Amino acid sequence: MRSRRRTPQSQLPEVNLVPMMDVLMTVLVFFVIISMTLTGQQLLGVRLPQSVTGADRDEENTILESLVVGLDSDGNILLEDRTVSFSELTQRIRVYFAENPEGKLVIKADRTLPYSEVSAFLTKLRAIGGNRVSLAVE
Repeated sequence: MRSRRRTPQSQLPEVNLVPMMDVLMTVLVFFVIISMTLTGQQLLGVRLPQSVTGADRDEENTILESLVVGLDSDGNILLEDRTVSFSELTQRIRVYFAENPEGKLVIKADRTLPYSEVSAFLTKLRAIGGNRVSLAVE
């Protein structure tokens, strides 16, 4: 006995594109959202400084010992683990930059110190010629 159902002998397989397009759209949306979070946010009314390209330097010249200056929570200036006055610091910075023209000055300020005091200190350093100053953070 033959069954009444007839199955075609040469049936082509079908590819259902809808689930594949759903997966592709999900992946696309994921990458768009991730790329938006990685570019950072721009705040209205805030102008960020632009980078300045400098001359090419050898790595050996850029790796110099830095002069580390600290500010404790009371606003005292620390140099080589001792408290110094601003005039002593001024003399030491001038000697340092005379010996190391490509040297850098690193400021380590206590996190409880108000930023206005740190900013005022950086302004004073700029006045004495400390133009290569970095602010250390954890």
